[in-house]
Amino acid sequence: MSGPSPEIIYLSGVDPVMKRVISEVGPYALTPRATRSPFESLVRAIAYQQLHGKAAESILRRFIALFPGRRFPRPADVMAATPEIIRVTGFSRAKIAALHDLAAKTMDGTVPTTVVIQRLDDDAIVERLVAVRGIGRWTVEMLLIFQLGRPDVLPVDDFGVRNGFRIAYKRTVMPTAKELLAYGERWRPYRTAAAWYLWRAADRGKGARGARMPKVAT
Repeated sequence: MSGPSPEIIYLSGVDPVMKRVISEVGPYALTPRATRSPFESLVRAIAYQQLHGKAAESILRRFIALFPGRRFPRPADVMAATPEIIRVTGFSRAKIAALHDLAAKTMDGTVPTTVVIQRLDDDAIVERLVAVRGIGRWTVEMLLIFQLGRPDVLPVDDFGVRNGFRIAYKRTVMPTAKELLAYGERWRPYRTAAAWYLWRAADRGKGARGARMPKVAT
């Protein structure tokens, strides 16, 4: 039987509050889904923005059905589809503009391929992907965590992470993003695991309505 993971050993050693949270939650259990290209992951992320999961999945199914014979459309396919055609799937006009920009920036190399993105550091990925219309830092951070499995990502703008910190550290008010970023320096190089435990703390906290693991495209 294997012992504690490196993340648990390190975080427990540098932060007694995190040690307590870990003891309450249990083993670190984040499993990245590294089977999709950055293009597909971001198309799915755009679909999920400001929508419930079921609604986003319905739109995605109709969108994929526009391109028969493919598991998922390629950037060139999206570029060739007119806004009117995509609109019938349920995508808003703003999201259609984002999809076309994503496709164009994938074709020109701004959005890296699966092979290239593996060689880039986190900051370089953020810089390149936030250039896409409709893609912000939080969306890229979710890709870094849940798709690429990067170990040292702290999404300080995420409500669940901040609320989990408030609950775990018994604060009366939510920390600012700047405060959380500064405190989180002690968690390097395992800030992703720290964020995962803060999401769990938010889930467990009484009255933490809406503070749970973020819904990302599955």
